[in-house]
Amino acid sequence: MRWRIPGIPPSTTFEELFRGEPFAVLEESELSLLSGIVGRIWTLRRDYPTLASPAEFRSWSQTGTVRVLFANWVEAGSDGQNVLRSETRIEPFGVQGRVGLASVRPLIRGFQQLIVTDAMGVAARRAEG
Repeated sequence: MRWRIPGIPPSTTFEELFRGEPFAVLEESELSLLSGIVGRIWTLRRDYPTLASPAEFRSWSQTGTVRVLFANWVEAGSDGQNVLRSETRIEPFGVQGRVGLASVRPLIRGFQQLIVTDAMGVAARRAEG
């Protein structure tokens, strides 16, 4: 994530990442956090407009950009253990938004497992210690 969003310090936790700029907290509870980002995520520039509110995220539709929702939550598993869930949804706007998103899809696919295992490893170490 830090490689794709320049200026984020190496010590930034996932919680800090999704609560600070360029992300906007859209909704949160004790067991969940929904964050959003908008802009041209395929560039290496920080081309992410600042969102003033969750309503601004919901109404975002600027041509040539995308809107990305990150949902992270905890739910009870069938074996009595808690399960950490994470889901991401991306909506492109206009032809340039679709083309830009298509250009980063291979990168997302290639690194998604690394992102998942890294986050899960950190969560497990914190829970254990």
